[in-house]
Amino acid sequence: MFLIVDDDLAIRTSLKLLLKQAGHAAQAVATPAEALAAVREAPPELVLLDMNFSLATTGHDGLTLLRQLKAVAPQVPVILITGWGSIELAVAGMKAGAAEFVTKPWHNDALLQTIGTVLALQHAPAETAETAAEALADSAGSVPASAANPRRQLDQQFHFQPIVGHDARLLHVLRQVGQVAATDAAVLIEGESGTGKELIAEAIHRNSHRARQPFVKVNLGGISSSLFESEMFGHRRGAFTDAKTDRVGRFELANGGTIFLDEIGELEMASQVKLLRVLQDRTYEVLGDSKPRRLDIRVIAATNRNLAEMVAQGRFREDLFYRINLIAVRLPALRERPADIPLLTQHFIAQLRATYQRPALKVGARALHWLREQPLPGNIRELKNLVERAVLVSGHEELGPEDFQANAQPAPARASAGPGPEASELPAPGSMTLDELEAHMIRQSLAHYEGNISRVARALGLSRGALYRRLEKHGIPFDA
Repeated sequence: MFLIVDDDLAIRTSLKLLLKQAGHAAQAVATPAEALAAVREAPPELVLLDMNFSLATTGHDGLTLLRQLKAVAPQVPVILITGWGSIELAVAGMKAGAAEFVTKPWHNDALLQTIGTVLALQHAPAETAETAAEALADSAGSVPASAANPRRQLDQQFHFQPIVGHDARLLHVLRQVGQVAATDAAVLIEGESGTGKELIAEAIHRNSHRARQPFVKVNLGGISSSLFESEMFGHRRGAFTDAKTDRVGRFELANGGTIFLDEIGELEMASQVKLLRVLQDRTYEVLGDSKPRRLDIRVIAATNRNLAEMVAQGRFREDLFYRINLIAVRLPALRERPADIPLLTQHFIAQLRATYQRPALKVGARALHWLREQPLPGNIRELKNLVERAVLVSGHEELGPEDFQANAQPAPARASAGPGPEASELPAPGSMTLDELEAHMIRQSLAHYEGNISRVARALGLSRGALYRRLEKHGIPFDA
């Protein structure tokens, strides 16, 4: 049984009818007193609460009622219904324990999808105390033989084959992914550069009911605010001066499937408002076409920044943060799962045997031990680059520690004049155009910092967004 709380008879009636058609029984009440009495008598499966349930209030009475409902029945999920102008109030409601919020006027399909997602998350099995204790026990030392069993069980339930590792921290992430994949919940993947955020996003999509639909990756760090609408929503020919042809936007490409918003922490404030509108209303307009289009997508975002800290600093919208952060998945750094370093190394070696046609290629035990002791600040990406460099440069079929040590990138000296080449390695004056020199320096810095975008941007004195735009401009491949 659902509970609807709204003083407007028309809204109560329409919501009851919608829920009935979707197979959900519902009780509707008009006042806070009736709502509290109903919850005390029989806690409902879910509450739909209009924050402005009375025309004479500002919505703060709705916030008070939410807190009272959570005090009486903390296990009951509450979905808030609010007007667009009351988004700040809805964010306060999320902090007070609401599961989600939708804005008026809502779209029936989107509301039912939100309800389904909240219920699925509510009924998802939680990790047991034994599992948590096992995770803590396994995290510090080497992985015992029995630790392979939980991974094998996960692989039997889900499609995680591209993800390598048995470490307890990784298994915790994979369990989270398995639980949320079947829902349409918005997921925020957090982790340092090179930890495999895109792989996790793909795993969520691959194990969802949208698996046969598109998975579209968007690097938001490379999109300036002036190009955001054209890139994300598309445009019609003639919509602006340089619009010579029609362009299909990323949202349209992803419709029916999953959109992966990578580097969301780099999105400029002006673009954050536009993104929030689309994620909230599930509609958008193509530039040059005033007809609204409906969206049916799963949203996964990723960042290597601390978005909560950015919210506190006023650099990221709080309402957008709560919209994308229904479920947070934090990826451990490679130094936090050292037992997986040998497994990853062997995985990369197996790939390189085929790539370079060296079937006898292998890594010795001493080399694996040395790799496991390295800090690897660039995480999995740095390890992969280090292994490939050793394979390319070494003439040995069995790689030892010396093969990796000779090819490891030394940490840059703080007193160094630059991140990349020495002054003597710079091209002679007149041998390159300014654009060519810029591209040369970016490539040198990318190689020096193992593709770590944050460190490259800092070294070159650029914001990440500015660096991404230069990478696009020069056609330099990168892995965010």
